[in-house]
Amino acid sequence: MPYKTIVYSKKSHIARVTLNRPDAGNAVNRQMAQELEEVCNRINQDDDVYVVTVTGAGDAFCNFGEGESGDVPPRGAAVIARYDRPVIAAINGDALGEGFEIALSCDIRLASSKARLGLPQVARGCIPMDGGTQRLPRIVGRGKALELLLTGDIISADEALVIGLVSQVVPPEALAEETGKLAETVAAKGPIALRYLKEAVNKGLDMTLEQGLRLEADLYFLLHTTADRTEGIKAYLEKRPPKYKGR
Repeated sequence: MPYKTIVYSKKSHIARVTLNRPDAGNAVNRQMAQELEEVCNRINQDDDVYVVTVTGAGDAFCNFGEGESGDVPPRGAAVIARYDRPVIAAINGDALGEGFEIALSCDIRLASSKARLGLPQVARGCIPMDGGTQRLPRIVGRGKALELLLTGDIISADEALVIGLVSQVVPPEALAEETGKLAETVAAKGPIALRYLKEAVNKGLDMTLEQGLRLEADLYFLLHTTADRTEGIKAYLEKRPPKYKGR
């Protein structure tokens, strides 16, 4: 299915989503939000997809979302957060406002050394409305999150690495390759286990420790009923790469 504001491809169990409005800094508009929703449903129903990568076309990752006539701007980050597969953000350039919120909704973030990140909405008399005030403190801690939110400061990729916001900073020309390597490493693991790991961590953050441990145990025992679990053990004993089928 062709899309007008994103580019979608899939190869070797890796789905690649590129925000494709380079003339507008890849800002999320209504159509892009709708197309991201369509791709989300497509991926979540495709057992052949194990990992998703998200990046931007051109020199920007994604900048401010575009509301229409003062309406509530479209919510791209909320859609990305619904992907039930691990999502890796390749932040190839500026990720500001809604773009930063999209990056926060991903599970792992790699950044180009030229990338800048920030939530400067407060300078416009607004606050983030697509998860920025909730996801940022969960990643960098309450104090640093409030500093970034209240000042509206835009930080470099190197500073983002120091505070744990991104896991790697690489030269711009190496970002696609490094993201691909990481995606391939993750995609080599059991796809059901990957989804359960993401569920355990994300849901567990909103639970008490006791509740989180119970969820972890439930998911662990559910894996014992899958063919992939059997294949993983068999491959380990036979000293060969496993051949997972997502069942």
